[in-house]
Amino acid sequence: MAPNHFILPFDELMLSLSNAPHRGGLTRANGFFFMKVPKNYSGDYKADCLAFERENGLKNFVGFMTAADIGKVLSVSRSGNVTAYITAGITNPAIAGEEPPPWEPGTINVALVIEEGLTVGAMANAIMTATEAKTYTLLSLGYSATGTTSDGIGVFAFEGETEWAGTATKLGISIGRAVRGALEESVRKWERTRC
Repeated sequence: MAPNHFILPFDELMLSLSNAPHRGGLTRANGFFFMKVPKNYSGDYKADCLAFERENGLKNFVGFMTAADIGKVLSVSRSGNVTAYITAGITNPAIAGEEPPPWEPGTINVALVIEEGLTVGAMANAIMTATEAKTYTLLSLGYSATGTTSDGIGVFAFEGETEWAGTATKLGISIGRAVRGALEESVRKWERTRC
């Protein structure tokens, strides 16, 4: 594995729905990676992610980028059939619907691996639930923000019949718990790296 990056191969192909810079959208994936980039990165993200994938012998991976020190801030939390992998950097907190402050590098990346069979609609529902959990966690930690200006999120699941992943469902509760646990831990780690 490349130093200060995180690569997670799946045991079998999974359906992916994400806003990732590399292979984002709706696709099938063999895994995902968090790739570290320099602060004030302004490179060709498509070319750089593809090069990272090739250099690490990966194929059909979904890729996220961050300037945060992945080795220090990566946090993992599991609840039920959901595992959340989160890296937090909050130098550019923002509130949805308000003009953002001057840009600084900082990203919250959320990758959810759900070991259940979901419809695409349920995967979209999972993104909503995870985002609600992210916002609640930030507010509860004292950040007047709903996220940062460059957040990434991806949901990985098997294709199946589960149609809902909202806060009233068992799956949604697991998503919320996993995201809240991993994000709180990652933010605390990030805060310590800034001291």
